[in-house]
Amino acid sequence: MNYSRSTAGSPYMEWAKLSSGARYNLATSGMAAFPLAELGVEINHLEINGPGGYGYQPLLEQIAARYDVPHESIVSAIGTSMANYLALAAATEPGDEILVERPYYEPLLSTARYLGLTIEYFQRRNNFAIELADLERQITPRTRVIVITNLHNPSGAFCSESTLRGVAALAHKNGAYVLVDEVYREMLFETRPRSAFHIHPERFLITNSLTKAYGLSGLRCGWVIAPPDLARRMWRINDLHGATFVHPGELLSVIAFEQLGQISARVNTLLETNRKLLRQFLNARDDLDCYWPEHGTIVFPRLRHGSAEQFCEFLRTRFETSVVPGRFFDCPNHFRVGVGGPTEMIRESLDRLGKGLDEFADVSVSSSPPRSS
Repeated sequence: MNYSRSTAGSPYMEWAKLSSGARYNLATSGMAAFPLAELGVEINHLEINGPGGYGYQPLLEQIAARYDVPHESIVSAIGTSMANYLALAAATEPGDEILVERPYYEPLLSTARYLGLTIEYFQRRNNFAIELADLERQITPRTRVIVITNLHNPSGAFCSESTLRGVAALAHKNGAYVLVDEVYREMLFETRPRSAFHIHPERFLITNSLTKAYGLSGLRCGWVIAPPDLARRMWRINDLHGATFVHPGELLSVIAFEQLGQISARVNTLLETNRKLLRQFLNARDDLDCYWPEHGTIVFPRLRHGSAEQFCEFLRTRFETSVVPGRFFDCPNHFRVGVGGPTEMIRESLDRLGKGLDEFADVSVSSSPPRSS
């Protein structure tokens, strides 16, 4: 494998930080920021320095209770991205092969390349579903980890427990692990989420965080749920990177977990309103093909005519509106739309998206070369 760490990075994250900004933002996949004031935090609730050790026990207890998993299977992480890194690093050695869904979330691939892994793919097909027969054709005895996002990023498609059981059976047969990034699954807003970890606790590695569903990205509260032997390995790997966590963030995360029911109700109401606006918008368009997911903030429409890449740039420069180009998910004819922001901003952004589509179609038609007779 020809990969240089001197060029390591994530093209998507670089684009998101430097080029996605726009007055009307449909590129963000998480929910609108939850204000600190509404957590009811007072300064005496916080402290700078914590007890140290491997994880802050009150936070680990909150995670264990919510997902009904043993403490020894939980590893704290700085967001889901770091959780994915730790999970892949602990489950593989350089040169190992992993099998990644396509369309994929680009940072997962950049992480795997940084770790020196060989990447193979299986295709999500009709309505972005996982077809077990196709997965079985792609998996080999060399496959060390199967990588899935659920809800699927970028389409929002939900992977059922029955399908995940089939994936687990294939993984068990071939001695592989299954890494499931469940950060968007939180948008089902269940009181006690049913994590895929319970399907096969010896095979599943689950990553998650409070970042996307609850508007709590700034806390960087993430975690991995894994077999205890791999969890211990992840703690040691994390010693090389972060070692200890920001204690005020741990304290605030515990407070957030204690109020997650109220936070869920608030953001779910916002999301339901915004999803209705999005559905109305998509139903009115005949220039997009789009699978409609039952949950979540994102959709992944395909532009029927013209270059989606050119459209994304046209929309940003002409209408001050951002969406995510499909190239970051290996689908250049698509773009990703997120509607987790404040409703009035989403309403105006969708209006500008529609105007952008109309004007881009006119420009594309006028710039097309005439047909030869």
